[in-house]
Amino acid sequence: MYYLYLLYSDKIKEFYIGTSVDLRKRFYSHNIGDSIATKEGIPWRLVYYEAYPTKDDALKREYKLKQYGQALRRLKERITLVDPR
Repeated sequence: MYYLYLLYSDKIKEFYIGTSVDLRKRFYSHNIGDSIATKEGIPWRLVYYEAYPTKDDALKREYKLKQYGQALRRLKERITLVDPR
């Protein structure tokens, strides 16, 4: 199983889109600073994910979200960001 995920940083008020075969491990690595692209936004919250049977399917969805603003905008509209505190 491959995962497309959407992270959100309250610190920098930005989203990050990625894919991974091990979602828990990848989420952890984002929050300990292993990724240069997301180090600035620590701590990240996992706000959304989708599961796909193949890596190719997950990467196609990631490409659509990153290249076509309307797809990402619609996804953001479906997500309600709530402060868990």
